[in-house]
Amino acid sequence: MAVNGLLQKGPGGPLVLIGGAEDKDGECRILREFVRLAGGERASIVVITTATRLPGEVGEAYRRVFLRLGAGEVLPVHLDSREKAGDPCHAAFLQRATGIFFTGGDQLRISRVLGGTLSERSLKAASLGGVAIGGTSAGAAAMGEIMIAGGRGGRSPGKNTVKMAPGLGVIGGVVIDQHFAQRGRIGRLLAAVAHNPHVLGIGIDEDTAIIVTPDGRFNVLGSGTVTVVDGRTITHTNASDLHPQPMLALTGATLHVLPQGYGYDFKSQKPYSPGSSF
Repeated sequence: MAVNGLLQKGPGGPLVLIGGAEDKDGECRILREFVRLAGGERASIVVITTATRLPGEVGEAYRRVFLRLGAGEVLPVHLDSREKAGDPCHAAFLQRATGIFFTGGDQLRISRVLGGTLSERSLKAASLGGVAIGGTSAGAAAMGEIMIAGGRGGRSPGKNTVKMAPGLGVIGGVVIDQHFAQRGRIGRLLAAVAHNPHVLGIGIDEDTAIIVTPDGRFNVLGSGTVTVVDGRTITHTNASDLHPQPMLALTGATLHVLPQGYGYDFKSQKPYSPGSSF
């Protein structure tokens, strides 16, 4: 799905990107929606635990949650090496799934293990074929063509506040940051967009998700907000200057803050409110 340069490799199926720390014990609005999009009682969900250092514990936790929420079948799969990610037997799990979910942890582990492998190609083919793809925290950050690999939060943005790396490219034209308000990451998202003004910066709070739909929109779901930084309107930045000034200068960027019920239209490149357009 290509929309005005955004979502150049976007999903044909829905995409659920979560800022981390989503509700797993109460109403579970976000995870319940993922199960519904994956097929409900007919859902066959593969949980990819590559990002976490506790794959057994984390995989089992999501298996139990998804089954409790009505999924028909849930299979945790730990791809911890490029050899496994290139194995046709492991890729076959992705090819048969109706939903694929990436856990949190370290997004660099996801890109280093899956990047350029048969499993990555199977993931993209599944997405284009209509399979629901989900990710929380690192699992959300890794979905973009480029991703934030690290950087400090909670401070005024500097030119070197953020470290970037290639992502899996399931969704193009965006860069995603997670645990956004809770860890004070506005500075590093601004820096990421200043260095890459052609992409849309999306910061997702904890227990909050964007639901990207095939019609070229995303809707916000959850208890927090989603911050969108549009770099197309930037009039000046010193992000690439060699001047010793360490702090970031950025003028003209457009910022939107969107709670549940609001969303963003990639076609018009504008946010929208419940029941209307801006």
